[in-house]
Amino acid sequence: MPYRTTIGVHSWVFGDLKDLMAKATPPRAGDRLAGVAAGSAEESVAARMALADLPLKQILAEPLIPYEDDDVTRLIIDTHDQAAFAPIASLTVGEFRNWLLSEAATGEALAGVARGITPEMAAAVCKLMRNQDLILVARKCRVVTALRNTIGLPGTMAVRLQPNHPTDDPKGVAASVLDGLLLGAGDACIGINPASDNVAVIGDLMRLLDEIIERFDIPTQSCVLTHVTTTLELIRRGAPVDLVFQSVAGTQAANRSFGVELPMLREARDAALSLNRGTVGRNVMYFETGQGSALSAGAHHGVDQQTCEARAYAVARAFDPLLVNSVVGFIGPEYLNDGKEIIRAGLEDHFCGKIMGLPLGVDVCYTNHAEADQDDMDTLLTLLAAAGITYVMGVPGADDVMLNYQSTSFHDALYVRELFGLKRAPEFEAWLARMRLVGDDGRLLDGVGTPLLAGAREIAA
Repeated sequence: MPYRTTIGVHSWVFGDLKDLMAKATPPRAGDRLAGVAAGSAEESVAARMALADLPLKQILAEPLIPYEDDDVTRLIIDTHDQAAFAPIASLTVGEFRNWLLSEAATGEALAGVARGITPEMAAAVCKLMRNQDLILVARKCRVVTALRNTIGLPGTMAVRLQPNHPTDDPKGVAASVLDGLLLGAGDACIGINPASDNVAVIGDLMRLLDEIIERFDIPTQSCVLTHVTTTLELIRRGAPVDLVFQSVAGTQAANRSFGVELPMLREARDAALSLNRGTVGRNVMYFETGQGSALSAGAHHGVDQQTCEARAYAVARAFDPLLVNSVVGFIGPEYLNDGKEIIRAGLEDHFCGKIMGLPLGVDVCYTNHAEADQDDMDTLLTLLAAAGITYVMGVPGADDVMLNYQSTSFHDALYVRELFGLKRAPEFEAWLARMRLVGDDGRLLDGVGTPLLAGAREIAA
């Protein structure tokens, strides 16, 4: 059904909810590329005014992608928690925004309604919010997960140690792991993006990380970010798998472009749980997402890219993940053109994930052909830290030599910790102290890491 609003003497008409939400989205390259963006600032304001008056119940009643055509839509509707939705069921999108910003929306209250918030509701209210609103609400949301340590506790921020190597050379990977550990990174996980899709090579990388973690008794988890079917095969072969990784998107067609179906993810989760490798918890899944993935696959169904991204969080939420990561600027300037668009998208993704109950991190990143630079990333990193980000990336020198993009470094994480007084996962912080890497205040010590260095030379050799 069409939606209308009048500003002065001009009436604006939006053909359906999909059109209304797309026109209400802040400007970005992907929506312009898809032909769904507002044609002017005035049209965008009109769309937001109409969206603000829309009841949340109407969003639930009007799927953007038909139920019969898309398994993500079916997942969203079939798993919607009506009891969790009840406290906000009478609100419009604008009233929902006001409630989220109010003192009534405590961390406990937000956790209580999280399973009642559909991705379309999260995306809709996000479109009405300024950056400061996204930061304030997300900061109130705490999502705690655990496998070999505990992530997401108040006053903490974790770091994924990302030791990628262009040829998957074990010595190069081990050297980067050591670099990160000496700088206090790695509590989210030690996670490699492999250059190869060879099962034997990936198995060797898994065993390398497992050896490092076991030898030094590090309370963290490892992950080789290969396709879920490869991980399943390696589990069958007895490989030491802590986390199952998969990139996911917000539509069935986009997930198929990744070679993924929802039953496949269920099988992989069950397989990982059967290994019983957790020591303090049982969250065994790691998902990555990114605005523009559905559009790049020609699988967006005319839905704006920010809403498609939020729908990916419904997929992730169904599998109780340890980590979810928006790789915000990685897909390229066709989707997020410049620093301003990347900053806005990073805050949007973090907000939507958190209010939906996900342990959301952000890879604060850009590609070298985007109109962005490291100063933009410093800004986004600082804003996300203020918003209570669950974790960020730790890449040697902030320059990934395998994926060829710019991210955040081990030193960037130290900056955030110093600025906001943030701790690491408690089990990992205690281990760093035992290794004489940090003091009681969590700061790095001079002449660090004698016990770690002694054994690391043997592995690196």
